[in-house]
Amino acid sequence: MSIEVLNESGVPVDENDLVDLARHVLDGMRVHPLAELSLLLVDEAAMSELHEKWMGEPGPTDVLAFPMDELRPGPMSGGTEDEEADPGLLGDVVLCPAVAERQGADAGHGTQAELELLCTHGILHLLGYDHAEPEEHKEMFGLQAELLTSWREKPQS
Repeated sequence: MSIEVLNESGVPVDENDLVDLARHVLDGMRVHPLAELSLLLVDEAAMSELHEKWMGEPGPTDVLAFPMDELRPGPMSGGTEDEEADPGLLGDVVLCPAVAERQGADAGHGTQAELELLCTHGILHLLGYDHAEPEEHKEMFGLQAELLTSWREKPQS
């Protein structure tokens, strides 16, 4: 699995942690091991520009997801190796550490934990999950919570 991180935010971030988390999420979602993912960390000005251009909304946001090859998760259980999801370019998750810092402080769990949540959220969007409707919201946020719980309970190397 190829996971690239480009930090253009000017904020020091534990990039290795984000790569390990992304790998955990992609493995948990049974995404093909040859899939490619890009994580881009930007400052508030760059995020504001992207947010307005692609979502039509002013100001910076916390995370944006730009899917590429419309990859989907593999079978969650009972599947065979032949049924695994196809390889390809998953897409880009764009994170704004400055926004994550404020949100993490408000939530009482800090910037890195917020970036982990946002990274997981962005990857789920790349895999086709959404939260516009109540049932979608329940499914996506439930899955996000499961993935983050399993990440935090996993022995770190």
